[in-house]
Amino acid sequence: MIERHLVPGQPKPYSHYCHVVRGGDHVWVSGAVGIKADGTIPAGTVEQFRVALDSVDACLRAAGAGAAQVVKVSIFMTDISERAAINPLRIDYFGENLPASTLVEVSQLVDPAFRVEIEAVAYTGP
Repeated sequence: MIERHLVPGQPKPYSHYCHVVRGGDHVWVSGAVGIKADGTIPAGTVEQFRVALDSVDACLRAAGAGAAQVVKVSIFMTDISERAAINPLRIDYFGENLPASTLVEVSQLVDPAFRVEIEAVAYTGP
């Protein structure tokens, strides 16, 4: 069975997708960006990362998962030199549950004001 969720309190998708999909024991979270529920976008990368990570967490919870079940995280940044600044937030969120990870620099995200985007894959099986 496949479940598709548009999560209350999350920004409306920019295109034709949902926030999170669950298929059996697998959960896929669409790219989350640093836009607050009120539509504002923080100026700094760290605060945008915090907002995006909170969004990923809300999406995981809506699909019955959490940080401990994340097996893969992908992070897209417009300035990779700021990687060290977001690392403490990653460490705090994932703790000992280290996911596989990809972090790449991109020239631009869907809105030029966005500086970071996070997507995640989780596994909730035995």
